[in-house]
Amino acid sequence: MAELSDRMRFPEHCSKPLRPVPPSIDTRYRKPKRFCGHDSEWRKMAVRVGVLGATGAVGQRLIQLLDPHPEFEIAALTASDASAGKTYRQAAKWRVDSPIPSDVADSTVTATDPDEVPDDIDLLFSSLPSSVGAAVEPGFCDAGYVVSSNSSNGRMDDDIPLVIPEVNAEHLDLLEVQRDERGWDGAMVKNPNCSTITFVPTLAALTEFGLEKVHVSTLQAVSGAGYDGVSSMEIIDNAIPYIGGEEDKLETESRKLLGDFDGASLSHNDMAVSASCNRIPTIDGHLENVWVETEDDLTPEAAAEAMREYPSLDLRSSPDPLIHVFEEPDRPQPRMDRTLGDGMAIAAGGLQESPFGLQYNCLAHNTIRGAAGASVLNGELLLENGYI
Repeated sequence: MAELSDRMRFPEHCSKPLRPVPPSIDTRYRKPKRFCGHDSEWRKMAVRVGVLGATGAVGQRLIQLLDPHPEFEIAALTASDASAGKTYRQAAKWRVDSPIPSDVADSTVTATDPDEVPDDIDLLFSSLPSSVGAAVEPGFCDAGYVVSSNSSNGRMDDDIPLVIPEVNAEHLDLLEVQRDERGWDGAMVKNPNCSTITFVPTLAALTEFGLEKVHVSTLQAVSGAGYDGVSSMEIIDNAIPYIGGEEDKLETESRKLLGDFDGASLSHNDMAVSASCNRIPTIDGHLENVWVETEDDLTPEAAAEAMREYPSLDLRSSPDPLIHVFEEPDRPQPRMDRTLGDGMAIAAGGLQESPFGLQYNCLAHNTIRGAAGASVLNGELLLENGYI
C-alpha cells in the first residue's frame, strides 16, 4: 500500500493521540485514527453545503443528519424542475423518523443545475438517481463544486475514489489524478452501494490473513429500493431472490475498495467475490451471510478479535467501535441492531468454521451507514484533508 500523502497524516496541531495498533495486527492493513476531531480550534466556521436530490428518500436522510451537524450548514437544496421554486415543505413528502427541521422546511428548492446553486457552497452531497447523476454531477465538478455522492454512476471509474473512510481513506488522493485528467476545479468522491458497505469493513479486518474467495448472500430491506421501489403486494409474506444490478456491485466495488493506490493508479484486490442478493420484508437494515476463504489459517476466534480491534477514525460520524461483534449465535438482527453507533456501526456475529472457510453474518443500517451517513462521513474526510 502506498505511503500516505502529507494531507493524510495526523495534523501536528491536533491534541488527540494515535490509537495504538495491537502488535499482532499487520499495520499495512490496519489504519489507526489519524484525523483531528470536529471540535478542533482551527476549524470553527461551518462549511456551507447543499443537497442534490433533496426530496428523495436518501436526500431526506441527508437533511436529517446534516441539520444538527456542527461542521456543516445546509445552504442549498435542489430537486427536479417540478419542485423548483417551492418551499422544501411543499416539495418533499417527508418520511424520515424525525420532524422536518424547521430551518430547512421553509427553504426554497432550486433546479439541479450549477447555475442555480450559490457560488459560496463549499460541498455538495448528491443523492440523485444514477441516470440523473451521470448527466449532471460532472457539470457541478467542472463548475468548481466538490461533490460527495451516493449515486451509483461513476463508482468504478478509474479516477473516481470509491471510499469507506475507515477502510481506504488513502484512496482520496485519486482526486489529484481526477483533476489532472478531467481538468476539473471541483472534485467527486463516491461511497459504495449499501450492501457493499455492509460487508467490506469486516473483510478489511481480515486482510492480514490473505483474502482468496468471498461468497456473500444478502437479505436486503425494502427501504433500499426507495419508497416506491417494492409494492406491498410483492413483498408482504414473500422474499424476492433478485435485485437488478446488485450482485455486480458487491462483486466489483469490494475489490476496488480493498485495492492498492500507488499515487498514480489504483489496482483492484485479486480476491474472488460471488454474491446473491435478496429482498426481504424488513424496513431498514441489510443482513448478509458471508463465507471467506483465506490463504492463512483463520479461526472464528481470531476473526472476532480482528473485527473487534479494527479501528474507527477520529471523524464525527465514524463510530467507535466500528464493528460490533456479537457472541450470541442469533445476532445481529435488523430490528434490534441496525441503530448501533447511531446507525453507522457494522454488526457481526455467528462466526464459525465451515467447509467453505470462515462463516459469519453482518448487518448495517442501509440508509444511514449504507447511504446518507456514508456520504456525510466522506464529506468529513474531504474537510479534514483540505479538499474543501
